Amino acid sequence: MGATVFVQPLDLVKNRMQLSGEGAKTKEYKTSFHAVRSILRKEGVRGIYTGLSAGLLRQATYTTTRLGIYTILFEKLTKADGTPPNFFTKAGIGMTAGATGAFVGTPAEVALIRMTADGRLPPDQRRGYTNVFNALLRITREEGVLTLWRGCVPTMARAVVVNAAQLASYSQSKQFLLGSGYFRDNIFCHFCASMISGLVTTAASMPVDIAKTRIQNMRMIAGKPEYKNGLDVLLKVIRYEGFFSLWKGFTPYYARLGPHTVLTFIFLEQMNKFYKKFFLSA
Repeated sequence: MGATVFVQPLDLVKNRMQLSGEGAKTKEYKTSFHAVRSILRKEGVRGIYTGLSAGLLRQATYTTTRLGIYTILFEKLTKADGTPPNFFTKAGIGMTAGATGAFVGTPAEVALIRMTADGRLPPDQRRGYTNVFNALLRITREEGVLTLWRGCVPTMARAVVVNAAQLASYSQSKQFLLGSGYFRDNIFCHFCASMISGLVTTAASMPVDIAKTRIQNMRMIAGKPEYKNGLDVLLKVIRYEGFFSLWKGFTPYYARLGPHTVLTFIFLEQMNKFYKKFFLSA
């Protein structure tokens, strides 16, 4: 949640970029920087933090579940002599934890996508959620409780791809950097490895992410949903907007992923240190 406070504007820009040009319409934003300028001009500084409450709840549900399950499974599968699980077991643990966390966090994700997308619509078409709890209550009341899990399958698929790519690329990047002799095992090395890992993870997960974003933001047209499923989203994006539109919003997505990972683990390590000092020692 602490990390999200810093990267929420990038999440907002990424979501807006992924929805820009939807349905073969003219693209609202040419680049990520154009999107930032446009949002600041039309919605002000507060506008770039739209959906922060949903972003915080998403981390409180998705990331808490993901890290908790990963830690528990890791400890269960560590041998009695302290030997940790092998790489493929760790990847499997990561994918399991990611998919479970994604299921738990999908309602907050749906609220986040809708709240960050609202400012791009004409005033009469905006949903106007005041905060994440208002969004969840209104979605349940107006569209049914199952709508909170709309896009659950692509959300879980994205989590599996992200966790698998992130684990493999981060481990290899860190090993390569340390082996070069120019890096030590410190925060700077972790940051560089995270940014390399972020590049690989972004490229691998963005097509699934754009499918998730559009399904969670879609409306019913004449009683029918805009998209049937994630594959339908991908086919329509390729047909109407071009193949490379599957990586729309790449810059803010990538700029968010690396620092978010580093900040998350920096905060986590500090909180673990204080927990051991003030609670376990007592």
